[in-house]
Amino acid sequence: MITKVIIPVAGLGTRFLPATKAQPKEMLPIIDKPVIQYLVEEAVKSGITDVIFVTGRGKRAIEDHFDYSPELESSLLQENKREIFQEIRAISEMANFVYVRQKEPRGDGDAVLCASHLINNKPVAILFGDDIVDNRIPCLSQMIKVFEKYGDVVV
Repeated sequence: MITKVIIPVAGLGTRFLPATKAQPKEMLPIIDKPVIQYLVEEAVKSGITDVIFVTGRGKRAIEDHFDYSPELESSLLQENKREIFQEIRAISEMANFVYVRQKEPRGDGDAVLCASHLINNKPVAILFGDDIVDNRIPCLSQMIKVFEKYGDVVV
């Protein structure tokens, strides 16, 4: 069973300039959530419990997004905004999050290699920070089923 996903997010986001000059492209919003949250939600719906982000310089916002935010949560509770508090808290509890730093953006293969020590030669899923597929049955879930049936690489 595949329980880990690697999400390479160390790129410079040059295709989305100037919007990504000061903000990671993975944090660009679609409606009310950043792109990266949609990917993590797909992974979790597909049975993933461990999310490994391969980050780089300027990607701290991704860590902050999936971390607890005690000051914000406290403020929301004091203002009796329980619904949004629960939504914010759920983000940090969706999965186990691990961050690996890629020293310089040298492509997706190098990014996956940077996280290989966390995989222990077991099957792993890989999602890319700017590929979103909206489907009733998550695309990753479908790919995992194909892997489980044939026991080989699925692209």
